[in-house]
Amino acid sequence: MKEIFDKVSLSCSVKTTKSYSTSFSLGIRFLDAKFRDPIYAVYGFVRFADEIVDTFHDYDKEKLFKRFEESTWLAIEQRISLNPILNAFQWAYHKYNIDREHVETFLRSMEMDLHETEYNREGFEEYILGSAEVVGLMCLRVFVEGDDKLYNHLEPYAKSLGSAFQKINFLRDLHADYKELGRAYFPGLDVEQFDESTKFRIEEEIEADFKEAYKGIVQLPKDARLGVYVAYVYYYRLFRKIKSLPSERVLEERIRINNKRKLALFVGSYVRHSFNLI
Repeated sequence: MKEIFDKVSLSCSVKTTKSYSTSFSLGIRFLDAKFRDPIYAVYGFVRFADEIVDTFHDYDKEKLFKRFEESTWLAIEQRISLNPILNAFQWAYHKYNIDREHVETFLRSMEMDLHETEYNREGFEEYILGSAEVVGLMCLRVFVEGDDKLYNHLEPYAKSLGSAFQKINFLRDLHADYKELGRAYFPGLDVEQFDESTKFRIEEEIEADFKEAYKGIVQLPKDARLGVYVAYVYYYRLFRKIKSLPSERVLEERIRINNKRKLALFVGSYVRHSFNLI
């Protein structure tokens, strides 16, 4: 009888999501209630892994990450963990048949952040696959509820959405990643020489990802469509704001959308969905 512990574990995933991401938390609220707990569980898992490699600079991050990775596989194998975040994730993993390969790929990309600081095109695409695209595929497993045919059909669109989101994060955090973490994700990018032509080239790539992703969003099950669309609208608005700014401004600060504007975007998304405009 571990039902109470499982509820406590999921509440930790919910708190983690709400503490780290206002926009993602609001997007989850627009999902059908049956999808919220498993998506919180997935987010909590990926958030903790990311925190290890991005934040815990005063600790041995490599040892912490190795311990987290080993604990992840033990949780999945034993279907329990005293780490509530991993206990919640293993529940979602088994209930929705999340692919083991996707978890492996995600953890491999997180481990790259312990060592890699610059990427060529091949390394960049490998990192995007693991850090973002397979996370989208984990969520897609939840949304299709065992419909493998639908999953296979929507897989490329989900990967495009994850890719768009991650590239925007890289562009938004260009200054912090370089100055604080010594990282430059975009292949061949000299951050010190970041200019309008470089920014435009990156934006074209992101725009193509968004266009492809939208094709899949409109084909999602209705119970999942609004929540994913809300996330899409938020990131696309952030993308438009970044596009409107000069390259030097992007290098100087982390571009944000204030909470009032976020709420307006989310309400607009709800209205569009309610009138079947997506």
